[in-house]
Amino acid sequence: MKHALLLTAMLVVAPVASAPALAQDGKSELSRGAEMLREGLGLMLEGMLEEMRPAAEDWARGWAELVSLLGDYSAYELPEILPNGDILIRRKHPPSPGDRPDADAPAGDIDL
Repeated sequence: MKHALLLTAMLVVAPVASAPALAQDGKSELSRGAEMLREGLGLMLEGMLEEMRPAAEDWARGWAELVSLLGDYSAYELPEILPNGDILIRRKHPPSPGDRPDADAPAGDIDL
């Protein structure tokens, strides 16, 4: 581990120490390399963002749908994960009959 750290430090310091000797057109090899690295990383990040955009938009739509379904978060208990992996989000107080979307539907639990 010490050898790897020493080797890394030597590789970082060596180009910096010889940078003035390598300067030809006002820019050292190190600064040109750093500029190319910055440009390459910028292009890579832009590409990753473009690839992730559809997934992020889908996630945002799903989150907005969940928020609209749940409404006020203070009306619910903390989520509970069952041993079989199901997640239950219980209401603190059961909804009144007028709060249900279909007021004619029978009240009670629904088995899926």
